Amino acid sequence: MTLFAGSLHLGLIYGLMALGIYVTFRILNTPDLTTDGSFTLGLAVSASMTVLGMPAAGLVLGIACGALAGAVTGMLQTKLSIHPILSGILTMSGLYTVNLFILGDRSNLSLLGTKHLFSYALAMFPGVGKDIVRLAVAALLVAACLAALSWFFGTHAGLCIRATGDNDDMVRASSINVDRMRIIAIAISNACVGFSGAVAAQYQGFADIGSGVGMMVVGLASVIIGEIFFGRRSVTAGFLSAVCGSVIYRLIIALALKSDFFPAYALKLVSALIVTVALALPAARERLRVARLRKEARRDA
Repeated sequence: MTLFAGSLHLGLIYGLMALGIYVTFRILNTPDLTTDGSFTLGLAVSASMTVLGMPAAGLVLGIACGALAGAVTGMLQTKLSIHPILSGILTMSGLYTVNLFILGDRSNLSLLGTKHLFSYALAMFPGVGKDIVRLAVAALLVAACLAALSWFFGTHAGLCIRATGDNDDMVRASSINVDRMRIIAIAISNACVGFSGAVAAQYQGFADIGSGVGMMVVGLASVIIGEIFFGRRSVTAGFLSAVCGSVIYRLIIALALKSDFFPAYALKLVSALIVTVALALPAARERLRVARLRKEARRDA
């Protein structure tokens, strides 16, 4: 039960990051490697503000700083014509120093003995179990983020971003500022990633400079696993599938590490294997479908 509860909590928290990955990976169709840096940025900002006694401000600043990091990446792509992958790497590399500065020149910062979002929630509902309160808080945050994203991508600006991801030449011919749309989309994506890091810091009770390593892989795995189980339909359904994929991913990771086959230090290897399998499944399904059609055609001939 503890394994399931922990996986569900982390799945929802990292689901916020998966929402951001979905924006760039599926809606904008642009690779963005800022994720590892912006996740740690939200983590560091949230932890630092929580130590100062302002956990709510830490969440807000985590979102704002993540959006700022995404905007920098977007401007590198659009204004300086740097390749999307390189621009993300540049921002991520620069954020390492920024994150160390925010953490006070330390590689980690403990929140032991400080009041944070989850401790306040537990104090408000003393008779409710700890796991249930944590689950409710995480679910409310994810629901709020889902609602905001679903609303925004139904507005004129959101539709312009979706059109930019589909065909930026057509959008440019319609006198829409494509560069601005890309910057806004990448900023929104990294705002979600920063929000995820901010919540994660208060959930786990510490911030570490290496916490963001591999977060891009985690986000991609969540998006792809969600699409395998729920398919690709509307944008809102895509957001929901990304969150569900994040929960499923955390359960798979927990079950894999619980077994005796994988040692505890094999987390990154297990993550890479899961992403590889998830990416290969659609191609494998297509090959099986083509092979079945060819077999039926030979039988009918």
